[in-house]
Amino acid sequence: MAGRTVRWGILSTADIGLKKVVPAILKSDLCEVVAVASRDKSKAEAYIATLGLTGKATAHGSYEALYADPNVDAIYIPLPNHLHVPTTLAAARAGKHVLCEKPIALTAKEAEALRAIPKGIVFYEAFMVRFHPQWLRAREIVRSGELGELRAIRAVFTYNNTDPANVRNQADIGGGGIYDIGCYPVTGARFLFDAEPLRVVSLIDRDPAFKTDRLASVMADFGGGRQLAFTISTQAVGHQSIEVIGTKGRVEIVIPYNAPPDTATAVLVDHGHALDGHLARREIIPPCDQYTEQAEAFAKAVLGIAPLPYDAETAIQNMRVLDAIFESERTGAWATVAR
Repeated sequence: MAGRTVRWGILSTADIGLKKVVPAILKSDLCEVVAVASRDKSKAEAYIATLGLTGKATAHGSYEALYADPNVDAIYIPLPNHLHVPTTLAAARAGKHVLCEKPIALTAKEAEALRAIPKGIVFYEAFMVRFHPQWLRAREIVRSGELGELRAIRAVFTYNNTDPANVRNQADIGGGGIYDIGCYPVTGARFLFDAEPLRVVSLIDRDPAFKTDRLASVMADFGGGRQLAFTISTQAVGHQSIEVIGTKGRVEIVIPYNAPPDTATAVLVDHGHALDGHLARREIIPPCDQYTEQAEAFAKAVLGIAPLPYDAETAIQNMRVLDAIFESERTGAWATVAR
């Protein structure tokens, strides 16, 4: 490592990296981007130029060249879902730390291969929301007991995308709503309940042409009287929400998943004094780029400053929940979440 920074290589020129994650990485004093790889080297060169990194970052014409680059400490992977596990393992076996986009796999069985990541390699499935102060504050409120006994989490995450060329609409490479956005309410509930679901039941509608899940409603039993209920869609008006409901109050994250990096956000705490919620306490969260927070946490783990509280087993368990959602679709009944 160059001094006390983590030197990043970017595996592919995907839009999420170009528009969100890599600019956020560059905001961190603990990080620098030194290489970009694409199977088309000219695309890597253009990507570097767009980010203003010409002369600072190397363009590679293959993924293997990035794995072998001695100047790279960590690799960020925003490839299509079906490539996440093999590229993570290839990078890790080359001695690179890995930040890989979610979902980490298409099945839990596939994700279990991540247990082969060599010891000493930092790996994280890129759920950036876990590092945003609004999520940390919501969990702090939950843990404080202010809400009383926890009863339910309700969540919605929807957008409208019917482009057949978009990877989200290509079933054979892991497209569909559950993989793309259903994983967020699942991760969010595990984060806020500090627990794992025992069983799930789902109602799923699939696009007749794409064969992807375009609308899903899911219930999950977390035990102890705690329930998660969420709806996601890839073909509905854009909306997102998540709230935890207890016996004495509820907490809501106003923009839970795509919080703007340059605008304050808010957490609402409502004790039911008015049914329209106008007496709820509104806690303002200062502007924060959750992708930068994620990069900083990852870099601190690589540098030995502070460990990540999440690992491959965390990612595997999330996939087990998604597996159970699809199993419930298949059987039309409750499905047990494997352990």
